[in-house]
Amino acid sequence: MELNSILIIQTASIGDVILATPVIEKLHQHYPMAKIDFLLKKGNEELFAGHPFLHKVLVWDKRQKKYQNFRDLLHAVRDQKYDLVVNIQRFLSSGLLTILSGAKTTIGFNKNPVSLFFSHRIKHDIKSGEKHEVERNHELIRKLTDEYAAAVKLYPSQQNYAKMSQYKTKRYITISPASLWFTKQFPKKKWIELLHAIDRELQVYCLGSASDQDLCKQIIDMSGHKLSLNLCGKLSFLESVALMKDAVMNYTNDSAPMHLASAANAKTTAIFCSTIPGFGFGPLSDNAKIAEIDYALACRPCGLHGLKKCPKGHFKCAYDINIKELINNIRA
Repeated sequence: MELNSILIIQTASIGDVILATPVIEKLHQHYPMAKIDFLLKKGNEELFAGHPFLHKVLVWDKRQKKYQNFRDLLHAVRDQKYDLVVNIQRFLSSGLLTILSGAKTTIGFNKNPVSLFFSHRIKHDIKSGEKHEVERNHELIRKLTDEYAAAVKLYPSQQNYAKMSQYKTKRYITISPASLWFTKQFPKKKWIELLHAIDRELQVYCLGSASDQDLCKQIIDMSGHKLSLNLCGKLSFLESVALMKDAVMNYTNDSAPMHLASAANAKTTAIFCSTIPGFGFGPLSDNAKIAEIDYALACRPCGLHGLKKCPKGHFKCAYDINIKELINNIRA
């Protein structure tokens, strides 16, 4: 198939966008002359600042004038007359953009409500536990490329690395303690326990958004670990990737920072509380470790996604994770 212009659609969360980056890599590898565009929701566009293989990043602002912006976006997409639209998102809105795009070929998952109208529908199965989400996404373009999914990849600039160099003068770890979902978030008490137990000479950087500043301040203050710096809200996504790259270890929840670390192929300890790696969203770095309870808990997992509270009220899937296991990962 001759492809001159391609649009990839993924308007979900930061982590989902990062897990879509192998599709960019693989399509560029097989169609190096094609112009590849990426459509995402407002707030995530900085992930692709200076991306070498993207021609254009289209942004959908869902927070203000959502439907007017959708119409404007649809007109912009139709004007491009794409040869191929690859829809990684499984929501109705992205499906409508796909089928109304006017593209010669459209590909998406069968879970999309309007997938019947795509040129090609691909099965998406999370519960089988056989594939990572990166591999599931690759199925969309396998027949156009090859059998093997590419690695997740983001591209911090030289300026990003230069800015982060000031934080790399001694051995350090990063922790990203926050999550949008309660049952995905390692409890504050456990993060304090971790910082209290690590080497006093090890520098700690707390990463997250501006809204996570207070949580990280509490963890630092209550842990008594003096070599700690709260960087929440002070770094861009790509600066965080540049910092994570050279850390002795990056501690994350099952959340976006885990995928940022994967994009840097950085050392990662991913803490899974209510969710499980078997869903296919685990870390992908060469040196990645999973931290979870070491016994079977009848109520775990309690769902595919995080919840606002523990349904049983005890949150054992988080509180029973052994801190020693996390510490040993630094030494491994």
